[in-house]
Amino acid sequence: MQYLEGRKYVVHAIFLGVALLFAARLFYIQVLDGSYKLAADRNTLQRIVQPPYRGLIYDRKDQILVQNTPVYDLMVVPREVKKLDTVRFCQLLQLPLEEVRASLQAARAFSRVKASPLVQNLSTPELAAIQDNLIDFPGFSVKARMARSYNTTTMAHALGYVGAITPAFLEKPKFAKYMPGEFLGITGLESFYEEQLMGRRGVQYRMVNVRGIEKGAFRGGEFDTLSVAGQDLHLSIDSDLQAYAEQLMQGKRGSVVAIDPKTGEILAFVSAPMFEPATLSGKGMGNRYMELLNNPERPLFNRALMATYPPGSTFKLVNELVALQMGVVTPQTGFPCNWKLVRCTHRHEYPSNVGLAIKNSCNPYFYQVMRAAVLRGRSDNRFEDARLGLGEWRRQVMKFGLGEKLGVDLSQEKKGLIPSPDFYDKRNGFHRWNFRTVYSLSIGQGEIGITGLQMANIMATIANRGWYYTPHFVKGIGQGGPLPQYTVRHTVGVDPIHFEEIIPGMQAVVDSRGGTGGNASLLDVGISVAGKTGTVQNPHGDDHATFAAFAPAEDPKIAIAVFIENAGFGGSSAAPLASLLMEKYLRGNIAPWRKRWEVWLPGPAERFVSRRKH
Repeated sequence: MQYLEGRKYVVHAIFLGVALLFAARLFYIQVLDGSYKLAADRNTLQRIVQPPYRGLIYDRKDQILVQNTPVYDLMVVPREVKKLDTVRFCQLLQLPLEEVRASLQAARAFSRVKASPLVQNLSTPELAAIQDNLIDFPGFSVKARMARSYNTTTMAHALGYVGAITPAFLEKPKFAKYMPGEFLGITGLESFYEEQLMGRRGVQYRMVNVRGIEKGAFRGGEFDTLSVAGQDLHLSIDSDLQAYAEQLMQGKRGSVVAIDPKTGEILAFVSAPMFEPATLSGKGMGNRYMELLNNPERPLFNRALMATYPPGSTFKLVNELVALQMGVVTPQTGFPCNWKLVRCTHRHEYPSNVGLAIKNSCNPYFYQVMRAAVLRGRSDNRFEDARLGLGEWRRQVMKFGLGEKLGVDLSQEKKGLIPSPDFYDKRNGFHRWNFRTVYSLSIGQGEIGITGLQMANIMATIANRGWYYTPHFVKGIGQGGPLPQYTVRHTVGVDPIHFEEIIPGMQAVVDSRGGTGGNASLLDVGISVAGKTGTVQNPHGDDHATFAAFAPAEDPKIAIAVFIENAGFGGSSAAPLASLLMEKYLRGNIAPWRKRWEVWLPGPAERFVSRRKH
């Protein structure tokens, strides 16, 4: 019995201890910790979210390209709208009745009790015209925010734009921290660096009475948090060079990409046709977006990053470097210009070495260079020999950043195509193709496809004698440097001596009599250029023109690639355009006697979306 009596006291003690624990916890929750009271009192509190100040964007000379301007959104809570005088309301907003009704219907579909934007991007004068009258329209309020504004009319494809988050975005875990009505980067650098540019929201709690009149901060602002501004982006873009490149590309389709080979920093990035970045901001942005989307010239399509073309004769440089590294040819190897193998572009001197072959862009020579690299007698079966050789050749070529995404700091980059043996097996059948099936790759034709960015990176790699940094736009984030991946040096597995062996031939293309790229020469202004022309066969119309180069040849500071669709011979159209841009960057201006090229190139045309006030 004593034992049972003792157990009774133990049980009592346990119950008493649990009761004291709950009492202490309730005292803490109800008296000491105000967070639960905050949650319980939400019906008497107003939670005000303070959007952060989005980071600014500067060019390489610290000139502001993108900044923030105050705008206002007219918000509506559908349940609170009472006896709306739609005629007067539409007159006040200067909007069609149908548009207002559609916006109200969309707001009801979103939520009848939560605020959503009815009219966005009101300017300060527009707000002033309606603000005093809003007292007559219950359920409507004004929300201030910052919107993007631009100090540049260029770089729209790279900068991208900011837009309201959509319901589809909100369903993705990546965007769980966003709320309806908030804005985020949709494309370009605005999207890629959204996390850095966005910053952190602030929250304020305000006491309100039953009439909604503010009575002051809740508990002296104890639970308020300050917003944190986003980090600024410092770009490598040279605004003067960018503007000049866009001027020269007016009226054309194609791309221009210029890179500092020593750093991988992108100096100019043009996709033509162009449009102004302010086109996709401000009031009426949706209509202007649809205008661009429906334009048959496809100005929204980022050709520098997404259009893949056969590189034409510019690819012969990669083909030669791979063969030299394999040891199947030497710089002194000569091959006859045998038109029975493949037709050559023109009559020229015997290509007795690699320099002369590059200078004259001899198609039969590079046919035989690739044949030596692919057909190496690894199998008695000629089909299997070609299959094995093409696989090894492709692995070497891809080290130049081809056939895969380079990893530039923009989304939607295309990887292009360096066809594999499996590609031809699928198309032609296993052991049903040989070197004659793939020979067009040797001169940059056939199934091969690369982007303008990849071609510029090849030039940077040759300029560096075998290595490159991943091309990138942002050289500094806030007070720091670029993202870590843009400080890693990539090597392409080709001995530096082989680059020294092809560069004289590239210089001869531009600066020697009879070279195919003579229109790109800058010898008259004291600059040596190493380059290569290309004329890309196009089954859908006139040939595309391309030219890729770097300068000065002995100490490269700029590598450039130009693609112009349907412009014919690369030496006639792409080469002079590239030379003007290299001169502009290296000298800061164009020599008077060279300005004739500006006149010869097609003159400026109207942009696809005219300049407007947004």
